[in-house]
Amino acid sequence: MQASSNVDQAKRAAVVRARWMIVLAAILWSTSGFFAKAPWFEGWPGFVLAFWRAAFACLILLPIVRKPQWSVRLIPVTLIFVAMNYTYLTVMERYEASNAIWLQYTAPIWIITLGVIMLKEKTGWADWAMVFFQMIGVLVILIPQFQDDTLWGLTLKILVGFTYALVVLSLRWMRDFEAAWIVGINHVVTCVVFLPFVVQVGIYPQEWIQWVALAAFGMLQMGLPYWLFAKSVKQIPGHEATGIVILEPILVPLWVYIAWGHLTSYERPEVSTLIGAVFILIGLVIRFMNERKTSRQLAMEG
Repeated sequence: MQASSNVDQAKRAAVVRARWMIVLAAILWSTSGFFAKAPWFEGWPGFVLAFWRAAFACLILLPIVRKPQWSVRLIPVTLIFVAMNYTYLTVMERYEASNAIWLQYTAPIWIITLGVIMLKEKTGWADWAMVFFQMIGVLVILIPQFQDDTLWGLTLKILVGFTYALVVLSLRWMRDFEAAWIVGINHVVTCVVFLPFVVQVGIYPQEWIQWVALAAFGMLQMGLPYWLFAKSVKQIPGHEATGIVILEPILVPLWVYIAWGHLTSYERPEVSTLIGAVFILIGLVIRFMNERKTSRQLAMEG
């Protein structure tokens, strides 16, 4: 009896620890805007930031790889990851920071749509309610920018969510491979693809603060949270992990404001971005709450 009680306590402690680790991962992920908008990198193209972030992320990810495996599937998977990095950091660098993160969180629209069309996955009312609210959110964010932005700029913004969705789907596709290996090789290929362009533009860190910031960008904002999330998600349901990670888009503009709000180059979030973000968040919460309810019902039946 005592042994059973000790096992239950250990399981509960592991779950609590996993939750806090995912909270920490979300907080670390949310610092992307802090680094991308830093005055140390003013004028740096998104692909340069993507290269250095990936390079330093490799330093923390590759040492934990235990089972490297080759597959032809790695070619499209790694190139999709490269595209996601380019679109996200380019939009983050060119526009107000919260634009990129909220548009990235529209990925479920594409995941559900592609899942139904290509994978014949089943969906429920909560899935389509989320799609509805998120599509409204995207339109609210993008429509006011139609006159002021270029066609390429608008395309990049839409691709932020689309490429992130493809990354999620590609990770599902590669679920029989070690997670650390997939994430690690994704960052290696990102470095290889962007290296010639970085050499061409000739933009390199010149000051010690740039080296320190880039190391933190890669290791603390990208590498460490990926490891924390991968380790913790084994202990709690996926929908709960997703619910916790919603902290990320809420915190991104907050850190940017606290750190760089005093600069003349600081861009406040547009009213349309804030309103659109509310719709996107409503969609995420609806799906999260429905999954939580379904999970509880299944647990009670079991």
